Amino acid sequence: MSRRLPPLNAIRAFEACARLGSLALAAAELCVTPGAVSQQIRKLEDFYGRQLLMRKGNQLIATEIGQSVYETCAEFIGELASMTRHIVGGPARTRLVVSVLPSVAVRWLNRRLPDFLNAYPGLRVDLRIEDDPVDFFRARIDVRLAYGAHFYPEFVGVPFARDHVTPMCAPAWIEAGRIQPGNPAALADGDLVHVLWHTGFSAYPTWDAWFTAAGVPRRVRAELGHQTDMSSAAIDLAHSGAGVALGQRLLAADALAGGTLVAPFETVLALPYQYYAVHTPGGAQNPTVRAFIDWLVASGGL
Repeated sequence: MSRRLPPLNAIRAFEACARLGSLALAAAELCVTPGAVSQQIRKLEDFYGRQLLMRKGNQLIATEIGQSVYETCAEFIGELASMTRHIVGGPARTRLVVSVLPSVAVRWLNRRLPDFLNAYPGLRVDLRIEDDPVDFFRARIDVRLAYGAHFYPEFVGVPFARDHVTPMCAPAWIEAGRIQPGNPAALADGDLVHVLWHTGFSAYPTWDAWFTAAGVPRRVRAELGHQTDMSSAAIDLAHSGAGVALGQRLLAADALAGGTLVAPFETVLALPYQYYAVHTPGGAQNPTVRAFIDWLVASGGL
């Protein structure tokens, strides 16, 4: 009995379009014109008698039936490529494009990523350090590490860490009597480091909020202390002995564990949002993306 199969060139064009969300990007990957890709998509839709892709804004996304077709053909193409690499041989490598917030990149991900890469020696990572929002399709991003998932409502967001802030400083500050552990009221306004997050983020916990939670509400004069718009910079200032930062425990974990930073008070405040690993709906079919997100969840401490 003969098996009825869809046109394979059309399957290849559709898989690229559904994954990349763009005729132009799919055409560039396949080394053909956008018109040729569009023609192949129409041929596949005629074969199935269903609409497989629809336009939403400036992106192409799969319809419900299109998503079912994509999941199957993405797996098929992936297995075929894997078999080809095995037969042909050669140093084939997989590349993962990860977009990440600056502070998370320099104080957390960079220090832990080698553990993941050691488990996948054939993997190469393209690390993009940038603020939200990012254009997944134009930049061909596989995974975005974002603070909250609100910038990407049409994508899949997996929470991997919730961070908290607490005062932290260099040990020398305690040794010199600049801080009295257990007595937050003794903290001087001029010794505090403030984080002013960029517009578009939920408010970063303030020193005023922390003092209230610690049971000594007061109005802090921010102009007397240091200010920065990067949470990692606030931690670095505290680490170098410039002041007391209301720092993120996740980002300062290594310094706190090593004793080069200390947290002299018990009161902590949770950040309003969790950190999320965001990917396109089609990204779930990529085993490297799945492995990376599983590792993030395990490393983030959820």
